[in-house]
Amino acid sequence: MMQIEEHDLAGVLVVAPSGRLDSNSAPVLDAALSGPAKARDRLVVDLTGVDYVSSAGLRILLKTAKLARASGQRLALAGLTASVREVFDVSGFTKLFTIAETAGAAAESL
Repeated sequence: MMQIEEHDLAGVLVVAPSGRLDSNSAPVLDAALSGPAKARDRLVVDLTGVDYVSSAGLRILLKTAKLARASGQRLALAGLTASVREVFDVSGFTKLFTIAETAGAAAESL
């Protein structure tokens, strides 16, 4: 089951899911990213605790990116594990996001 933590890092909201990001857990992350996170002007999704991402998970991240662009929100991803990074590379998602090693570096990039 996916757990999601949220915290403020120098004025940037960090949403940190952990577990598998698949068709079962994607709606949980979608709800977290559609709630208070939507109202913030800078958002980091820290994927350090995510060890697997399916197409359903990618879809939620893409939806979040599209909504962020439309509303002027700045979004970055952080902490992609090797396996998650590979999924991003193969799917072409690496080019769609600002990606940093850590949540702190991602927050600074915004």
